[in-house]
Amino acid sequence: MTEPASSFESLLREALAPVEPPADLAVRLEETLTSITEMAADELEAWEIGAMRDPRNWVRPAAAVVVGSAAAAGLVLLRARRRAQENSPDLFSARAAAERSLRDLSEQASRLLPRRGS
Repeated sequence: MTEPASSFESLLREALAPVEPPADLAVRLEETLTSITEMAADELEAWEIGAMRDPRNWVRPAAAVVVGSAAAAGLVLLRARRRAQENSPDLFSARAAAERSLRDLSEQASRLLPRRGS
């Protein structure tokens, strides 16, 4: 190969090398999702039922429901994934892994939902 081609390839290899995420990324993401979920719940709690008469007032509560639900779902998935990584260093069948993941998802969702109702 010529000199420019080999230097180009080495630059590409360097640029496309895998990068490990920061160690505390999962913790920061979980804190952010928890914060968003709590803010959405606070927004819904502050909303007055009397304001339902005017559809122009529905935007903020509707946005709070959508954003809060998405954040809660992300939080459930993040916690279930972390638990699956911690609990499954050994290999299981695909069916057992799927059943365990579904059980973890429902467990995490049930932990989040009672907190919102309190």
